[in-house]
Amino acid sequence: MTVETSHARRRDELVELDVGHDVRNSSRFNEDIAPTRLEQRTWSRWNVAALWVGMAICVPTYTLGGILTSYFGLSVGEALLTILLANIVVLVPLTLNAFPGTKFGIPFPVVLRSSFGIRGSNVPCLVRALVGCGWFGVQTMFGGLAIHLLLSAIFPAWKSLGGVGEVIGFFLFGALNLYVVIRGAESIKWLETLAAPLLLAVGVGLMVWAMPLVSVSELMSQPPSRPEGASVTGYFFAGLTAMVGFWATLSLNIPDFSRFAKSQKDQIVGQVIGLPLTMFFFAALGVVMTAASSSLVGETVSDPVSLIGHIDSPVWVGLAMVLIIVATLSTNTAANIVSPTNDFQNLAPKLINQTRGVLITGLVGVLLMGYDLLQKAGLIVSDVTLESLYSNWLLGYSSLLGPIAGIMAVDYFLVKRQWLDVSSLYRDDGVYPAYNPAGFVALLIPVGLTVFSLVNGTWTWFYDYGWFTGSALGAVIYYLASQLQTKSVSEPSGVEKIGS
Repeated sequence: MTVETSHARRRDELVELDVGHDVRNSSRFNEDIAPTRLEQRTWSRWNVAALWVGMAICVPTYTLGGILTSYFGLSVGEALLTILLANIVVLVPLTLNAFPGTKFGIPFPVVLRSSFGIRGSNVPCLVRALVGCGWFGVQTMFGGLAIHLLLSAIFPAWKSLGGVGEVIGFFLFGALNLYVVIRGAESIKWLETLAAPLLLAVGVGLMVWAMPLVSVSELMSQPPSRPEGASVTGYFFAGLTAMVGFWATLSLNIPDFSRFAKSQKDQIVGQVIGLPLTMFFFAALGVVMTAASSSLVGETVSDPVSLIGHIDSPVWVGLAMVLIIVATLSTNTAANIVSPTNDFQNLAPKLINQTRGVLITGLVGVLLMGYDLLQKAGLIVSDVTLESLYSNWLLGYSSLLGPIAGIMAVDYFLVKRQWLDVSSLYRDDGVYPAYNPAGFVALLIPVGLTVFSLVNGTWTWFYDYGWFTGSALGAVIYYLASQLQTKSVSEPSGVEKIGS
């Protein structure tokens, strides 16, 4: 029986909201973004680690080493070290911003209501959603290509479809992604747990296969592409910023997953186990496989899907494409669909449920890749490939999300002191305002300075190190502005304690 007034219950470090009519009837609430109940928080550290393994093993990760050596002027050794350090650094905002999700069982958009306001949260939510939809389109293009190559290996006549076959593959793969997310969190948990050991085993097998074809000493001794005698410092920190930006999106919406964790220890340990070493290993695999590609197929190929497509064996191509599909599916569902789905629901929870949020995400992703799809279908003739342009743009755009990460962490740990009035987060008449000026000031100033430095060519360091400068400045401004306008919400003495 539903009570009239919602109240919080606490078991050890976890808080559960007993939802009453006051919250359930609010326009800011629906069941899909509701706080998870204690019995729904079933993810162990190994489930969290599997989530990160499944997300980290993907085509973009494979190409990171090449990006750092080609565009950032780093040597192979410097590039791999940069990737490892970046993923250790990004663990800080990931674990910190996961805390409110785990403690209160609330998703990313609801966490943002504390720092940006009940309705103001829609602004950073939509910024995050747009990036997620863009990455969904890019990853679905890779998955669609894998499906096309798989069907070409099974049915030789399919190969004659060319770009049209890739477009069909795009929509087939996209539909599969959307289906998994519509099924809910347990479906994603099952997929990631199943995929993680399989993908790691395949990665180790590929590394063992490629190593005899590569001289590691020669690979590591290759000179960097930066000007001879140039200091490595600037190139290194620019590359570090870009690599941190790779997971800048997840450092924001990690509460979408941590709200299912059993404890804070599970979410912390799971992320430490799953992220840094997986990213380092798969990026290293990309470097080794790219170096070995000339021996394998007679030319240097940095894209694993295209590399496997060169193999003259339908059986091996088919098997490899199945694994690529699984890898891209496990990344795309968790990293690129869950957050936009929740973010779109935050706009109008009574009108947009999870299924509708997923469909909106898919539609926006298709529209963002529409030019590329028309080009592949032969309806547009152009030398411009938006697939690569979107990848580069999204990676740079992610650095603008740094201020939001800093604001979230400061709001929860310093301003609100690890206590949120959860029922008020779902109501327009609670203790939180519709719009919080402190959040918007702290977001717009760093973003404005980043855009200014990019457009005018001054303060280039502010843009080059955008994620670090943005998150630090956003955090400081938010803290100072909050001290001027608000008081923290402390834990009430009447919270019911329940057994472990």
